[in-house]
Amino acid sequence: MGNPRAETIGAEPRRYDAIIVGAGFSGLYQLHLLRDRLGLSVRVLEAADGIGGTWYWNRYPGARCDSESYYYSYSFSRELEDEWEWTERYPEHGEIRRYLDHVADRFDLRRDIQLETRVSGAAYDEARNRWSVTTDDGERFEAQFLIAAVGCLSSANVPAIPGLETFAGAWYHTGRWPHEGVDFSGKRVGLIGTGSTGIQATPVIAAEAAHLTVFQRTANYSVPARNGPMDDAFKAWVRENSSELRAKARAAPNGHPFDFHDRSAFDVSPQERQAIYEAAWERGGLRFRAVFRDIMLDRDANETASEFIREKIRSIVKDPALAETLTPRDHLFATKRPPIDTNYFETFNRDNVTLVDLKRTPIDAIVPEGVRTADATYPLDVIVFATGFDALTGPLLKLDIRGRDGLALKEVWAAGPKSYLGLQVPGFPNLFTVTGPGSPSVLTNMPVAIEQHAEWIADCIAHLRARGLDRIEATAEAAETWGAEVNRAASATLLPMASSSWYLGANVPGKPRVFMPYAGGMAHYRGICERVAAEGYRGFSLR
Repeated sequence: MGNPRAETIGAEPRRYDAIIVGAGFSGLYQLHLLRDRLGLSVRVLEAADGIGGTWYWNRYPGARCDSESYYYSYSFSRELEDEWEWTERYPEHGEIRRYLDHVADRFDLRRDIQLETRVSGAAYDEARNRWSVTTDDGERFEAQFLIAAVGCLSSANVPAIPGLETFAGAWYHTGRWPHEGVDFSGKRVGLIGTGSTGIQATPVIAAEAAHLTVFQRTANYSVPARNGPMDDAFKAWVRENSSELRAKARAAPNGHPFDFHDRSAFDVSPQERQAIYEAAWERGGLRFRAVFRDIMLDRDANETASEFIREKIRSIVKDPALAETLTPRDHLFATKRPPIDTNYFETFNRDNVTLVDLKRTPIDAIVPEGVRTADATYPLDVIVFATGFDALTGPLLKLDIRGRDGLALKEVWAAGPKSYLGLQVPGFPNLFTVTGPGSPSVLTNMPVAIEQHAEWIADCIAHLRARGLDRIEATAEAAETWGAEVNRAASATLLPMASSSWYLGANVPGKPRVFMPYAGGMAHYRGICERVAAEGYRGFSLR
């Protein structure tokens, strides 16, 4: 993965059939498809000095995937599946990077990946039907097709708290964690944020730090992960049933290879329902929400699950007042991203952990000695921001993409993202967004969504080339109709009810409050995309 920028800065642009931005799960597979299956000349541009995408950056204590390892992986190569062995039920960040490194080596992808290359702009030239891509050090590229494989959760969100620059200690964002790690021993640590990331990091930091202060804006539901080593018998079962498991994942609404039970929470007695929840709690993981079909559709059904978890919090946390502060009451279970954890609530029984309720006492400022709230100052040596990402739109807007006649994507999306199928935006010919807003993306097991998008894009480009066509663009009418479908699908669920959810962009001040992913189900969405293609790419203009 040489970096020839010294010879190319200021020279003629380097020309390819396709430029891919990002070298995570999406970018690696898209490169494999376009280069090795279609024979295109392709260059992948990656800002980091290594591959991995979001897993390159997210190395914080406790960071691991919440999809189970045996299906948080590619399915396109049986040989790849057979030769790789996961060690834990939920893969830790380092193991995921080792897996992606193995993929890059096995398929000889590195020779077409350029690291330490941050895209600063991309502009479409209609007369030449080419995308011009520039980097922050002045290197230039041209390509007929531009594929943004920048991920949904890669633009770190650091809140603009007054006084951060005055803090005398060190501060870190979980999405930009130092590769060498952070030594918390003997330190007073403040952790801001209690979403999935904060819930993973809290127990690990508490076990090492002299004292941990957790600043909570929104109390959250969480189900035990029940993580552990994968034994040989289970690995053998996965290998023997690989084809069936992959088919089930592709046919599932959320890309996970487990069944959603076809029963209502009210089809059983209260005693039976309690036993079902108890069994799901003991098994752990995201399957908890699959025990009844209507948990995400009916408020009363969801309330049975929400109250079960609230009662678990009360039974785990010994201090009743503390338990109440940790108990979510402003939203229903899984209407925000549903975390899974290892001893999160138990951590608040430790003597060296303090919880600060920011709804009662908001942060006023960060001061040299720590964090000042409305009623106290908390002395800290380290601040950890577990405040998530400018999700879905943020990574794309950072590229400064400009389409026909200089139209800026940030202007088109000023009131919220508009796209057709989450794949293309009107006014931006030959630009594809992998798992972009308007697609199932973050509501699914991501590798399933990524493979579907990357394959659809590759098939689309092959279709164009086979017919002597050179451009494709979503129509404004199709994007408008699809936007209405995204809203309809979300409104058919309870998901939009969580007003503080990053699915709505609520974690980023000033961001439009629009439900961004498609909630109609991955399998249903796959069928729509297949029909669109089969009908001559209905909703797209081809020429």
